[in-house]
Amino acid sequence: MDWTVAPEPYDSPVAAALWRAYYTEVSDRWYQLHEGRDTEPGELEREIAAQSGAELVPPRGVLLVARYAGEAVGTAGVRVLDATTAELTRVFLHKRARGRGGAALLVRAAEDAARALGAARVVLDTRGDLVEARALYARLGYTETEAYKEDPYSEHWFTKGLTTPSTGGVNQGNSDRI
Repeated sequence: MDWTVAPEPYDSPVAAALWRAYYTEVSDRWYQLHEGRDTEPGELEREIAAQSGAELVPPRGVLLVARYAGEAVGTAGVRVLDATTAELTRVFLHKRARGRGGAALLVRAAEDAARALGAARVVLDTRGDLVEARALYARLGYTETEAYKEDPYSEHWFTKGLTTPSTGGVNQGNSDRI
C-alpha cells in the first residue's frame, strides 16, 4: 500500500482529529511517567485548544497529513522561524501505522516543505522520554544542538541543514521501516 503526504488546513476535521490523537498520546505519556496517571479531560481540552496550529499556514508554515491506504494517520507541521530556519513540529503517526516507513517519509516531506518556504535548515525539539522520535531524527541526519527556545517540555533540540531535496517522493511507497 502506498503512502501519501499532502498539505491540509490546520483547522480541518482531519487535522483536528490528528492533533487530538497526537496530544493525547504525548500528554498521557508525560503524566504516566511523572505522575502515574493519564491526562485529566479538562487538562487535555485546555491544552488542545491553546495550540490551534494557526501558524501552520502559508506563506509562513504548512501542516502535512500522511495517509496510509487512504486513511489519515499522521501529521507534520513546518513553521518559518526566521529567514533561514524552519521548525518541525507536530510529527505524529498513529500506533497502527508505525513500522511501515511513514515517519521517515513524513519528515522528508516536511523538509521539502521547509525548503519550499525558503529555509536552509530545520530545527525541532522533543522530550527525553520520546526515545523513538529521537532515534528517528538521528537516523534522518539530525544532530543535537543547543536550545533554540524555552519550553518546559523540551529536553532535546535538533538541527539539520537542508541542502538538496529528499529522495523518494511524497506520493510514493517507501520501504524505510521504523
